[in-house]
Amino acid sequence: MAIGFLLEIVAFGFSQDVPSKDGGRTEALKIAYLTRKLNLSIDEAQRFWPLYNKYKDEIRAVRRVDRNLDEVSFEERVVNIRKKYKTEFTHALPEARVNQFFKEDKEFNNIIRKELQERELRQMRQQNKRPLTP
Repeated sequence: MAIGFLLEIVAFGFSQDVPSKDGGRTEALKIAYLTRKLNLSIDEAQRFWPLYNKYKDEIRAVRRVDRNLDEVSFEERVVNIRKKYKTEFTHALPEARVNQFFKEDKEFNNIIRKELQERELRQMRQQNKRPLTP
């Protein structure tokens, strides 16, 4: 039931105009999703989100700067950032919830990826149904 609700939110979010190239609407959905899944208190959220923003910025920098690396080297860099922030996140959350964060973060990304794939498939189907005009 919760996943269905999330998919509706994601679908609604993708049906709206994205206000910026950085996916601000998607990021807002992610924040809401993670806050709910991690059941963050106000105090935890105040400690967690600044760390999360630094984490996200470092991951983005690797994607932007190191995109020409071979796949294994790229993934190794991302894993090293995740290891670094695993320790940092324990200053904001108990270790079990830090692990849950990484799982939920991955789950959210999978939901978004699936929604985008389904959207692309629907668009391709619609294009194939359009009559050819001379």
